[in-house]
Parts: sequence; structure tokens; C-alpha cells
Amino acid sequence: MGRYLLIDVGAGTMDVLYYDASLGIHYKAVVKSPVQRLAEEAAAIEGDILVTGCEMGGGALGGILRRKAGAARVVITTQAAATLNHDPGKVRSWGIEIVDATRAAELAEDPGFTHLELADVDPERIRKLIESFGVPFAFDCVGLCAQDHGMAPPGVSHLDFRHRHFREILDLDPSPYALLYRAEEVPDAMNRLKSLAGSAGKLPVTEGIYVMDSGMAAILGASRDSAAFGKERILVLDVATSHTVGAALEKDEIAGFFEYHTSDITAGRLERLLQDLPEGKITHQEILREGGHGAYTRRRFPYKSVEAIIVTGPKRSLLKDSSLSVVFGAPFGDNMMTGCGGLLEAIRRRQGLDPAGIV
Repeated sequence: MGRYLLIDVGAGTMDVLYYDASLGIHYKAVVKSPVQRLAEEAAAIEGDILVTGCEMGGGALGGILRRKAGAARVVITTQAAATLNHDPGKVRSWGIEIVDATRAAELAEDPGFTHLELADVDPERIRKLIESFGVPFAFDCVGLCAQDHGMAPPGVSHLDFRHRHFREILDLDPSPYALLYRAEEVPDAMNRLKSLAGSAGKLPVTEGIYVMDSGMAAILGASRDSAAFGKERILVLDVATSHTVGAALEKDEIAGFFEYHTSDITAGRLERLLQDLPEGKITHQEILREGGHGAYTRRRFPYKSVEAIIVTGPKRSLLKDSSLSVVFGAPFGDNMMTGCGGLLEAIRRRQGLDPAGIV
């Protein structure tokens, strides 16, 4: 088990890490995210659009397709429509037609439609990236992470559903890597992760495919920064393009965490959250009322006992003038590899192997 491909699919970037344990080498790339590329492609289309594929991160793509539907036909398959919203009625209310796979296949033969296929994993794009590293396009293990709200049942908020899912698992095993799944283990309700695993099945991998929520991967990856080594109580904060996650860890176990939309958070509020988090002063409902994603508390310890605050993510400069003693981390040698590094650490722990030799 030597060659690992790790992919962190974000709203702004797709971060790629190739690691060969047997040779002790690694290569990495940070490129435009799949949804950004597809949004640009959709924006350039004139006339009717046929959208197929699977659920992926929606981001800017949803708004573009809604605007296109005002001037042309936008037809989407049932599976791909989940990218825009899990409620088909809402998708139809935007003037977008939903059809089954059979009808989509018929429309694909119509020269009046431009075809757009949705997926977080584009095998040909990944092949070009990996071969540009000068290594074979073949892997023993592939790991991917993305944010998945899950398919909430009627009457349940998707944010409540997501955090209920996390809480049920972390109450039993408070390690971030408890949220790692082999492709065949992904719960049915975690639709995006299942789609991610399915798309990854088109890659040349021999031993297994793993998927993980990007928030949990970032928590684990940030905790592997050199500033955390030898410390029992730390705080980690990953300020990503779209979402921000902060966590309190004690002896590598999650004591609590919170999530926000990055666009809705301020440096001052983040500082207060970081101080309140380890002491259990944050509640899930409070964060929801503020427009955040939610929070979880399992164990408490005094803020004054925190030994390091490690900040990562593409928008971590939000805390560049912080009054707190923060460290701008570079887990696995690169701030942008936080999620990929967390994936690699989670997979190797699952396999009973030592941490990767990347610092």
C-alpha cells in the first residue's frame, strides 16, 4: 500500500496531494474547483442546456442555471438536480425541467441542446494533473473529501441533520477520522459523498476508495501541523472559501466544534468563538440563529489551558491582526493541503499504519 491520491473538493479550489509511502515522495497542486469550472462553462453556453451527471457541490452553478432558464430551456436529470436543491419542486419553480435518464438520452441526440455533465471528479482532468507530476496515473488508494449536508427527511433542517449525523458518530468515537468511510460504507443519506465515491470509481485504484466530510478532514489535517506536536489541548480553525470550521481537541479527540459560512463571519466573532468553544459556551441553536451551520460540544476544558491555536485555509488572513496568539499553520508542509493531509492521516490510521512522513 504505497501510492495515495488525496483530493479535497472545495468551493473555490480543488487541492490534490500525491503521496508515495514506499519512495517517501509527495507532489501537490491547487487548481480551480470543479464547480467553478462548470459554472464558467455554463455561463458561456448560448441556447438550450441539458444537464446530466450526479450530485456535486452547487455553488455558483445553481445561480447561473437559474438565470439561463429565464431565456432558454434548461433540462436536468433527477440525479443531477440534487446539486441545485434536494427539493425537486423548488428546482422546477426556477423554470428548470427535470427528466429521467431515458428522456435525457433522447435530448442528448438533439443538436439544439448543449450538454453539461456534473461531477466533482473528472478522471481526464485528474489524469493530466497526475501525469504532470511525472508519476504514473495509478494508485493503491484514493481518498476524497467534500462537504455533504446529507438528505434530510421531511421537516428536518439539513443543518440539524448534518450535525445530528456528526454527533451520533462522535459521541461513540470522538476522533475526526471516525467520519471516514470506505466507498461501500457511505450512508445512503450522505448523497454527495456517495456520488463522490462513485465518480472516483472511474480512477485506476486497486486497494480502495475512501471519502470524508471536508470539515472533519480539515480538523484532522490542521491538528497534524508541527505547532500541535507534543501538545494535549489545541484549537484548530480552517477558514475556507465557503465554509469555516473550528474545533477544540484534547489528546487528539474532538471536544467540540462549530461551522459557519465564511462570508458571514468576522474576525471578532471568530475570536470570541475560539475562546468560548473549549469551555462549552457555544450551543448548536445559538450558532444556527446567527446564520451559522451549527456546533457540537462533547467535553469542556478551560480556554487558558489551550496550548496552541492553529489557523489554516485560503482565507485565514481574516485573523492576520488577531489579538489571540494564533499560529498560521502549514500541515503537511502547505496551508492548502490541510484537507488532503487530514484524509491521508485518516486513511493510514484506518489501515493501522504510522502517520505519513510529511512535515
